[in-house]
Amino acid sequence: MSDWRVRAVRASKRPFNRSPRLVADHSAAPEHSMDPRSEQNIDDREPASVERSVVDAAVYRDGRRIAAPASLAEIYRELPGKPGTMAWIGLYRPAESQLVEAAEKFDLHELAVEDAIVAHQRPKLERYGDTLFVVLRAARYLDDVEEVDFGEIHLFVGPDFVVTVRHSQSPDLSMIRGRLEADPDLLALGPEAVLYAVLDAVVDGYAPVIAGLQHDIDEIETEVFGGDPRVSRRIYELSREVIELQRATGPLLEIMRALEAGFQKYGTDEELQRYLRDVADHATYAAERVDGFRQMLQNILTVNATLVSQRQNEEMKQLAEAGHAQNDEIKKISSWAAILFAPTLIGTVYGMNFEEMPELHWAFGYPFAVGLMGVVCGSLYLIFKKRNWL
Repeated sequence: MSDWRVRAVRASKRPFNRSPRLVADHSAAPEHSMDPRSEQNIDDREPASVERSVVDAAVYRDGRRIAAPASLAEIYRELPGKPGTMAWIGLYRPAESQLVEAAEKFDLHELAVEDAIVAHQRPKLERYGDTLFVVLRAARYLDDVEEVDFGEIHLFVGPDFVVTVRHSQSPDLSMIRGRLEADPDLLALGPEAVLYAVLDAVVDGYAPVIAGLQHDIDEIETEVFGGDPRVSRRIYELSREVIELQRATGPLLEIMRALEAGFQKYGTDEELQRYLRDVADHATYAAERVDGFRQMLQNILTVNATLVSQRQNEEMKQLAEAGHAQNDEIKKISSWAAILFAPTLIGTVYGMNFEEMPELHWAFGYPFAVGLMGVVCGSLYLIFKKRNWL
């Protein structure tokens, strides 16, 4: 492991304190409201041992496991003054008091510890003296439900120790540990090698997610042009997943650039530099693909809106044509009703049989009535015909 110790005065580093903000008053930290595990935190009046959340803990010398201590105190005794020795402690969803105990042993900065306790952080890299604090967002594609599941992992990388804090099932750090233990030469490079291995696993985990999202986008394109009415909802849900993945991959490029900027300053091993650059290449590819997915989904959403609008216009056109045809039929019915109403009205008037009706005793009364009916009906017919009602 290259020397990560800074060339500044050691006294400038702030020691870790059991701040009331961390261990006493939860209401003082607004971030706690975002922590789904807040109800699981153990009261500090009855502190729990950190070993309760330890998945695996080991001490390595020259890349080989030499001990698996049962407590942090034993691990801490193995480290000082022993070149080529480092400890790797893996924690899974530790309670606040448990992580505070580990922080006291390894002199971790209280701000980094608070972030690790609350979780829900964006990917980032921060340096506190000679300790790096790294937050990563892992992702995995669930084929059965066609969704992306996101996880979170925090790493404290010091000169001779690594503390990993997982808040999700992925990535599987036991596989990463096994891979490193199978390659003692790589593990002998120290905590930086562990950081590389975790970064590599997280970035490689994006590949099946990207493949799954690409398959979903291909299906959505088919559904859009097939006129599936449910596709809009699927586009929206997939867009949310792509945005979340973009939030995971985008900041990762800043992390890799920050690590690369410190290669010379902190004397990172040349071989490890090559490995980290390879991870940076893969991270760049993943980020570009995710950015492309977001643009594709925006284009698909625009096309879908256009197609939906066209289909609605066609439906409106058909409704308008049907309404127009219906209006024509109503006009014809109304015209014939008006034409037939005229003789009915005349016949009704002369059918009242009043004695004092002059036309009843007139010799031309009947021809006059029939002629009047014909004239009125003919006039109405010509009027309606001229107006294209008939």
